[in-house]
Amino acid sequence: MKKKKHLANELNVPQKMVMYLLLVFIVLIMAVPMWNVLVVATSSRLSASRSGIKLWWDSFSLEGFQYVFTVTKLLRPFLNSFFVTTVATVIQVVLSSFAGYVLIQKDLPFKGAITSFIMLTMMIPGDLTLISVYQLNKQLSLLNSYTGLIMNGLISGFSILLMRNFFETVPYSLAEAARIDGAGEVHIFRTIYLPVSLPGLATVFFMEYVSKWNSIMLPAALVTEQNLYTLPLMLKAMILTDASTSGTSFAPDNAVMAAIIISTTPLLLIYIFAQQYLLEGMNLGAEKG
Repeated sequence: MKKKKHLANELNVPQKMVMYLLLVFIVLIMAVPMWNVLVVATSSRLSASRSGIKLWWDSFSLEGFQYVFTVTKLLRPFLNSFFVTTVATVIQVVLSSFAGYVLIQKDLPFKGAITSFIMLTMMIPGDLTLISVYQLNKQLSLLNSYTGLIMNGLISGFSILLMRNFFETVPYSLAEAARIDGAGEVHIFRTIYLPVSLPGLATVFFMEYVSKWNSIMLPAALVTEQNLYTLPLMLKAMILTDASTSGTSFAPDNAVMAAIIISTTPLLLIYIFAQQYLLEGMNLGAEKG
């Protein structure tokens, strides 16, 4: 019976062919643009300026990367993005963990109302509040400052609820037993909940790091001084204006693609090192949700 049921659930040959073709199509539409970016970035300026998708090199060259670091001076925006994103993400993970731990307490007053309010904040588009955020930062003298770039967006309703879901997978009896033994809440949080929630912490960290690293609307509203530009702002300047090249001509195509590769490399490295925790965390969060 089990064998018949297993065979009945298997896909037939036409269904498998359709599934494989669909997977190949998805891989192609994802891989071809990425490969095109790599080829253009490592091509000469003349070759990169030719229209069309490039799947191979006419002439291999690293002058695009040289242009990025000498003419465009991308190192400062890269360091700005790294500093702001890392500090802001670490603080956000800590705050989300604290808030998620509070939300799992059984004796928390108005827990349902607090959770509903957090969910309500997730339904408000960030672009809708951009003007009010700008005005508030202006009144607090946070424009054109690292503090403004770090402080804004430190609280995320999604991250809080995600950490709450992970903490709810921990048996509440462990915390009750620790309280009976005289352990404080900080000790319980640090020794019981955090160690078993590393996949959740990695998931929140990676998702928020990617979001903050790629953020352009908020930095564009808060920063006008070029020495405080983040990578997305500098990429926008390279493509749309000549401000990034100190009044000279527009950045060539190979330099733009080289800047894109440089900007995505840290995210790829983070994913490689955090892949195990990330996949486990996303699966656990999906099951809990």
